[in-house]
Amino acid sequence: MAARQISATEYNDFRVFLEKACGIVLGDNKQYLLTSRLNRLMNDEGIDSFDLLIKKVKVNRQLRDQILDAMTTNETSWFRDRYPFEILKQNVFPDITSQRASQMKIWSAASSTGQEAYSISMTIQEYLMSRPGALPSRIEIVGTDISATVVAEAKKGRYDSLSMARGLSPERKNRFFKPLSGGEAWELREDLRKRVVFRELNLMSSYTLLGKFDVVFCRNVLIYFSAELKREILEKIAGVLKPDGYLFLGGSESTANYTDRFKMVKLPAGVVYKLRS
Repeated sequence: MAARQISATEYNDFRVFLEKACGIVLGDNKQYLLTSRLNRLMNDEGIDSFDLLIKKVKVNRQLRDQILDAMTTNETSWFRDRYPFEILKQNVFPDITSQRASQMKIWSAASSTGQEAYSISMTIQEYLMSRPGALPSRIEIVGTDISATVVAEAKKGRYDSLSMARGLSPERKNRFFKPLSGGEAWELREDLRKRVVFRELNLMSSYTLLGKFDVVFCRNVLIYFSAELKREILEKIAGVLKPDGYLFLGGSESTANYTDRFKMVKLPAGVVYKLRS
C-alpha cells in the first residue's frame, strides 16, 4: 500500500485543523507522520487526497474522531519511569494520611488505554497491603482521554500479552491479574478496576466538572502543545487541585516559564510539583 503524497499547502491546512481540534502542534517536516497514520483510514473511507480529507473532516464528526484517534494515540506502559509511583508511596500518600482526609482523588490526564490509571490503583493496593487502613476509605482515580476508542478499551481492563509485557513485573502480573483465553489476554482484578472511572475529555475544554483532586498525573502530554496552550492547561490543572496538591509531569516537562502556581519539589526518588499555598 503506497503512502499518499501531501503538498505543503495540505500539510499546513492539516496542522491548523489538528491544533484547533486538540491542541497538538505538528512541527515542520512531519509529513511522514500523517501519511503513516492516516493512509489506512483514507483507504477505508475512499478518500484519495489530503485536500479531500481536510474538506470532509469539517462536516463529518465521525471522520474527525477517527483522525484524532489516529493522531493522538500515544505510547503507554505500566509504571512508566517508576519514580512517580515511588513518590506516591514514599511522600504523597503519607502526606494525605497526615491530613486525615476522608477522600483521595487522583486524575490521570491523557490516560490512553488505562495503564497509568491502573498502575496508580495497583500502587494504592500495595501501599494498603503494608499499611492497612492508612489511606482514606473513599478513593477515586479518574482517567481521561480525548479518544473515545481508547477510553472504551481502558474501561475493559483487559490486555493482550504484548501489552502486559511493557513495564509489568511477573509478580504484579500474577498478583493483580487473572488470565483469559488460555493466557492470551489478562484482566485486572475487579477491586482495582472499581477504583477507576474513565471518560472522554479534551484538555482544551473545562475541567471543573471533574471535581477537585489531591494528585494529577499529566505526563508526557504538554510536549505536544504550544507554549500558550501549556500555560492554559497548567493554570486549569491548578484550578482543580486541592491546596498543596501534587502534579506529576513527564521527565522533559516543567512548569517553568508557563505558570508560578507550582513549586518544584526535589525528592530522593525524583521530581514532583506542588501547588503553592
